[in-house]
Amino acid sequence: MDIQEKVQYWLDMAGYDLDTAKTMLSTGRYLYVGFMCHQAVEKSLKAY
Repeated sequence: MDIQEKVQYWLDMAGYDLDTAKTMLSTGRYLYVGFMCHQAVEKSLKAY
């Protein structure tokens, strides 16, 4: 796996986490919204 593939992997995972946070927000699971947003930030930083 080259560097661009690794970057894309982490960005894809961050996007998945944000989608999960949006879904949880619509159901009122606020604690987990914060957690998933935190995970998305971490994965975005790994991509960087």
